[in-house]
Amino acid sequence: MSRPMIRRALTLMLPLLVLLATPAADAATVRETGGTLAAGGTALIDPGAAPGDYLRGRLTVESGRFDLDLVDGAGVPLRRFGSDIPTARSFHHVVGAADERLQLRAVEAGRWRIDLEPPIPMAAQRVPEPEPLSPAIAALARDLARGGDTAGFWADMAARGTPLVEPADRPDRRIVTFLARGARHNVRLFGGPGTGHDELQRLGNADLWYRSYVLPSDTRLAYQLAPDVPEFAGTARERRVAVLATAAADPLNRHPWPADAPDIWARESLLVLDDAPAQPWADADASVPLGRLDQLRLTSRRLGNTRDVTLYRPAGFDPARADTVLLILFDGREYQRKVPVPRILDAMIAAGVIPPVVAVLVDSLDQDTRGRELPGNPDFADMLAEELLPMLRSTAGFTPDPARTVLSGSSFGGLAAMTAALRHPEAFGNVLAMSGSFWWSPPGTPETGREWVAGRVAAATMPPPLRVFLAAGIYETSGDGVTASILDTNRHLRDVLMAKGVWVRHREYATGHDYVAWQGVLSDGLVALFGRDQP
Repeated sequence: MSRPMIRRALTLMLPLLVLLATPAADAATVRETGGTLAAGGTALIDPGAAPGDYLRGRLTVESGRFDLDLVDGAGVPLRRFGSDIPTARSFHHVVGAADERLQLRAVEAGRWRIDLEPPIPMAAQRVPEPEPLSPAIAALARDLARGGDTAGFWADMAARGTPLVEPADRPDRRIVTFLARGARHNVRLFGGPGTGHDELQRLGNADLWYRSYVLPSDTRLAYQLAPDVPEFAGTARERRVAVLATAAADPLNRHPWPADAPDIWARESLLVLDDAPAQPWADADASVPLGRLDQLRLTSRRLGNTRDVTLYRPAGFDPARADTVLLILFDGREYQRKVPVPRILDAMIAAGVIPPVVAVLVDSLDQDTRGRELPGNPDFADMLAEELLPMLRSTAGFTPDPARTVLSGSSFGGLAAMTAALRHPEAFGNVLAMSGSFWWSPPGTPETGREWVAGRVAAATMPPPLRVFLAAGIYETSGDGVTASILDTNRHLRDVLMAKGVWVRHREYATGHDYVAWQGVLSDGLVALFGRDQP
């Protein structure tokens, strides 16, 4: 070989030898490699990465043009990152084998530089835990990283009560953090502001689970904590309702509800932020005159069953008084066990905010019967008009004015109130629907007609002769991907009713789907429909 040929061979081989011999850079720094190549020359770069590592880098061309490939140990091309690159090119790759190399080939002689980021091992390829929204939890996380523990934090929470409430970046918002300990596998929030049994996150390996929300300062809601919810193979619904197996009151919450619940699983915990609207009628003064309660039995030929009905008559009831209101309220047992409806009515009537009210609290028998009777069932509506009202007239000696008769309920009960009034407007002139399930439609309804109640109202040639109070919680936003949410369907029904010229009042509350909200909504609805400023 001649001296010029030897000189040319050394020029081509030197970068290759240097690059293969270059030791791996410090893992915390970018590794820089560069050189010059004559036209047609190649260079191999060892990325210093193991199989599974995430490899990132950038080729900068200072002069000339280059091809950049990935090759195996035998030089067989595996992947092309760029051809005839004139300026720069970034590349990303997950290493498949330990002998993979970067190969640079000069299309046109020139100078180049490759900057390699430190490889990210497979074990480190996970989403980093986000900075906790709660300042207190973020501070605790830093303390744990320094070797601290959670003992002081839990002692503070036991003294203050849970959830943890902290200021937010707006005066009308609060950071609310739900907390749990003692769980092994998972914790879910049942109720509360979440839309689907939200999971709490574990703080590292500590015995602390948390989930934070930024909530309006007028929030009032009930919730439970569900630790170690069973996970198993089953339908989506079967797995969803498994939360009921462990959902119980928050042990550090200072506001149990109802306070006289028989056990922790029947008890919920309350969150009432500082700007939550008052519910003054829920705690009636002991001096307020008590109304009379009678337990009746209603046998329905329409429905083929017999149920309990509670009849409430206010103190000093005069069946001849013309402005007396008749309230028919579904889920009557719950509206006595969880919501003290008789005492609420006692207090409101005594204060003069509403006229005298006769209330009929209709029991739902059981969940299966409730699910058959309340959603848009014409037989149930006929039972109310043709069997319940005659029984009331004979028992109480009271003939209600349809214009002063209101059907009311929550969830499916709100839906039943609306559909029964639409079927029998000659008997029921008012609707008070709380979180009504207006997403419901009869089986077989086309997808375009899923909001069945709104569709019926829209299709009516004449506006229904009704006065309607609608209410929903701003946290009632969960849907199944096919049907819309309670919040959205209530808004839509409101708009349709207004477009038809129906008298409607609509309110939204910073709450969820629970009785602690509805005990206030019921009072608000009665005032809106029959208060002093109403005819």
